[in-house]
Amino acid sequence: MSAPVLEVRDLRKAYGAIQAVGGVSFQVMPGEIFGVIGPNGSGKTTMFNSVLGQIEPDAGEIRLNGADITGLSPLELNRRGVGRTFQTLQVFGKMSVRDNLIVAAQEHKGSMFSRMFAPGDSGLGPKADELIDLFRIRHVADKPAGSLSYGQQKLVDIAMAFMSEPALVLLDEPCAGVNPSLVGGISTLLKELNARRGGSFVVIEHNMDFVMDLCHRIMVMVEGTVMAIGTPAEIRANKAVLDAYLGN
Repeated sequence: MSAPVLEVRDLRKAYGAIQAVGGVSFQVMPGEIFGVIGPNGSGKTTMFNSVLGQIEPDAGEIRLNGADITGLSPLELNRRGVGRTFQTLQVFGKMSVRDNLIVAAQEHKGSMFSRMFAPGDSGLGPKADELIDLFRIRHVADKPAGSLSYGQQKLVDIAMAFMSEPALVLLDEPCAGVNPSLVGGISTLLKELNARRGGSFVVIEHNMDFVMDLCHRIMVMVEGTVMAIGTPAEIRANKAVLDAYLGN
């Protein structure tokens, strides 16, 4: 059996008397799309940001491909092959869509010295064009990202996370604010990326139809703890989950 890409062991984070994350453990396997759901205040974002190095956990261990990455900075995690998106857009509005994608991967393209003498696109143009075609945004590739609709900017934002070909991508509410008519398209794109590149994804999302359609397994968090982990079918059939979350 393959070793996990991401392993979280007994992760804990408290703010004073409030236990935001209280002993969360889970694994994400190679090529797996792993969903995280739970009501507001369940600790999803705190857990996510602890894994991504944006906050320091009080206790626990986080391992990437077997190596301890607990407490590493977001930049160091990115260099080790961890990509992410945020709830809010992180695009450069005045730059073209294509240049947004190129900038997202330049940190991974050689040293600063070598980049000074590289082509203007640091040799990343073909990779950007591949994602532009995959995300079906060729018709806006040369437009300023800030001039696009919110849904199109969301696609650019997600594409940027994949420019460095990360082994693990954490997607924070990829459907937030997106027109419902585009949600199915985002799910299809993520499935296609997963099939083509074989990377692992962790997805926090409130849109239950999206999560159930996209993810191989789902973790349900309630009050900072793990209530259940299972396939979409198992989560749908779990009475405790239905009572605590889905039933609401």
